[in-house]
Amino acid sequence: VQLQASGGGLVQAGGSLRLSCATSRSISGAIDMGWYRQAPGKQRDMVAIITSGRTTIYADSVKGRFTISKDFAKNTLNLEMNSLNPEDTGAYYCNAKFALRGPSYWGQGTLVTVSS
Repeated sequence: VQLQASGGGLVQAGGSLRLSCATSRSISGAIDMGWYRQAPGKQRDMVAIITSGRTTIYADSVKGRFTISKDFAKNTLNLEMNSLNPEDTGAYYCNAKFALRGPSYWGQGTLVTVSS
């Protein structure tokens, strides 16, 4: 399974970006899909997760600003990011799991840089 993340870029504080993650496998079969962020010199942390039942989970730091969603027509996982601040800077990775005991797949990451 291949995941391809896109949509990153340079944005000023207060701005918005929309990330997308295209997969080579139907997202309708995914158990969990999510976005993770890795800031320079730090570990990779969960940003948002959406389950097969469309339950969403967000990191406290992004609640109310970010929205994770699935576009079944385009077969993509999306992350709408609003009110961005410099602490949101990092490489954003999409993740997908298609079986309870199966592997976890990662995209290559897309870089988001928020300037103050």
